[in-house]
Amino acid sequence: MSEGQPGEGFSLHELKPAEGSRRPRKRVGRGPGSGTGKTAGRGQKGQKSRSGSHNMRPGFEGGQMPQYMRLGKLRGPNHKKSMPMGPFRTHTIPVNLRDLERFDAGVEVTPELLAAAGVVRHLRHPLKVLAGGELTRSLTVHAHKFSKRAVEAIEAAGGRAVVLPFGGAGDAREPVATAEAAAEPEPEPASDQPAAGDAESPSAEG
Repeated sequence: MSEGQPGEGFSLHELKPAEGSRRPRKRVGRGPGSGTGKTAGRGQKGQKSRSGSHNMRPGFEGGQMPQYMRLGKLRGPNHKKSMPMGPFRTHTIPVNLRDLERFDAGVEVTPELLAAAGVVRHLRHPLKVLAGGELTRSLTVHAHKFSKRAVEAIEAAGGRAVVLPFGGAGDAREPVATAEAAAEPEPEPASDQPAAGDAESPSAEG
C-alpha cells in the first residue's frame, strides 16, 4: 500500500466491533461461582421459574379476575362513571358556535338543517351546542342541549336558544310527535245525546 492512501497499516485481522457496542452473552446455570448457577437467576419454584412462563398472553394475571374484566360494570344512563353501552348512551353530538357562522342571519337552525349542511353526520343522538368559537349572527338555534356559555353567546348576538325534547332511536322516553302528526286534527269526542233527527219514537204502549 502506498504512502498517503487511506487505510494504510490496516489489515483484515484487525477488524473488530466498536468499543462498547457488543457484550458477552449471560451464561446461566454454570455453577455457584458465577452468581447465576443452580436456579439460573429465576428463584425457587413458582410459575415464573418454569419454562414457557414468560410467554403468557397480555393481561393474564395468574388466573384471578383480570383488570379488563373487573372494570366497566357500572350501568345506567345517569351515573357519571357508567360506560355508554346499549341504548342508554350518555354522549351527545357536539356542535360549536363556529359551526353556526355559515348560516345567514335570521335563519332558524334545526337539527335537520345541520345534517343537510354537513355539520353533523346523523341525528341518532341528541345535539348539544357548545361555546367553541364566536357567533356574530342572530340565529334561532334548535337543539337538545346547550352549554351555559353557548346560550349567553347566542343571546348576545341577538338570537334565541330553543331546547328540543329527544326521541331518537334507543331513547327510553316518549317519542317526539312529527309535524304531520301535530297538524292532524284530533277526532271529536262522541256525544252521548242523540241527534235531532234520531229522536226515539213514542212508545206504542198506552
